[in-house]
Amino acid sequence: MNQSPKTDVLTPSGKAAPVALKLVVVEGPDHGAELVLSPGTYRIGKEDGNDLVLKDSAVSRLHLSVAVLEGGVRFTDEGSTNGSFCAGMRFSMVEASAGSTVRIGRSVLKLLPQAERAGALKPSSRHSFGKLVGQSLRMREVFALLEKVAASDSDVLVQGETGTGKDLCAQALHAQGRRAKGPLVVFDLAAVAPTLIESELFGHVKGAFTGAQGDRDGAFVRAHGGTLFLDEVGELPPELQPRLLRALEQRQVKPLGGNEYRKVDVRVIAATHRSLEAHSTFRRDLFHRLAVVQVELPPLRERPDDIPLLIDNVLEQLGRPASALTPETRAILCDYGWPGNVRELRNVVERVVTLGADAALDATKGAQPGRASLPAGRDLPFKEAKERIVESFERDYLEQLLRKCDWNLSKASREAGIARFYLRQLVKKHGLEKPE
Repeated sequence: MNQSPKTDVLTPSGKAAPVALKLVVVEGPDHGAELVLSPGTYRIGKEDGNDLVLKDSAVSRLHLSVAVLEGGVRFTDEGSTNGSFCAGMRFSMVEASAGSTVRIGRSVLKLLPQAERAGALKPSSRHSFGKLVGQSLRMREVFALLEKVAASDSDVLVQGETGTGKDLCAQALHAQGRRAKGPLVVFDLAAVAPTLIESELFGHVKGAFTGAQGDRDGAFVRAHGGTLFLDEVGELPPELQPRLLRALEQRQVKPLGGNEYRKVDVRVIAATHRSLEAHSTFRRDLFHRLAVVQVELPPLRERPDDIPLLIDNVLEQLGRPASALTPETRAILCDYGWPGNVRELRNVVERVVTLGADAALDATKGAQPGRASLPAGRDLPFKEAKERIVESFERDYLEQLLRKCDWNLSKASREAGIARFYLRQLVKKHGLEKPE
């Protein structure tokens, strides 16, 4: 039995509970089971008669009680044999909010708002959300989710390939939400040296390290009253992940070298092009805490109907009429796979307007749909060029591997030395299908 020290009450986050919450089993024998919560008290355990009955043999007959209060949710361990844990700490009682996870036995329970995922909502009638543009069904489903999420204070995890507009999504959620008058602080973890992330994210006090000549607020404090956008959160070093988890759970941060915690009122929007669930060094409890609401931005190759609209949108931003591109040039652009997604499309259209139609042929020459080539990435910033080359390598490697293994995922995972579920996610990410 885990003998981690208990804590009686963890400081609540201070965030108001959503109008409606649900408790979802995200790991364990009862994966997918849900308990819809409204004001009142609920019982969880493996004995019949509980409000949520779990088949997990490591769970006690009555393990946990859940009280839904006006300002949040309170979990109380009812003297269980194996204990209850939140943010890695064993507790007797803990107050939590949407996004918090609790582990009992082999099961992980997550508090989520009653907000539907894209695809479960009626598609939006709009063709844009902030600077995100699209008229396809996929994008209108995303817009419907964003419209609903923008009105809340729930933390959001935005996932999607490089160039799909994750930063634009964060900007729009901030601008159309209740925190629009507050600051939007962007913190790109991929652009900061790992040794500096802790100081830049949480701040530091004078003398905390060589060169710290004065106190400095971190990104969390600078975002107080507004939104903190954590771009490429998958780059967060493992040793700092517990600190970020605590900051998310408690909405408190302690500067490097400091002794006191400071409360912060922020909404956190995180983004990544990685599959954090399959990332072996990314804590699962941190992933669950970040992903209160998940937004998946589809790659451009999965919504080709949006390309003409996106082209016209770029031309409008450049102050040029739709007639600035010939039908032949448009046909070339619409037939290309756009491995760099909307960002690449925007760059190519700008080059075509400046240099002429030959720029479109140069950009797409010899490229196959969905493939990135090294020459096409040479004029991009290092980070974007690297990501495109890695994605191109992934696709080529996977296609050759699957053909060699006759598209048998189990055999391919053994051959590559990676987990089968991770291989399956990579295959889905790159849209690889067994040929007829």
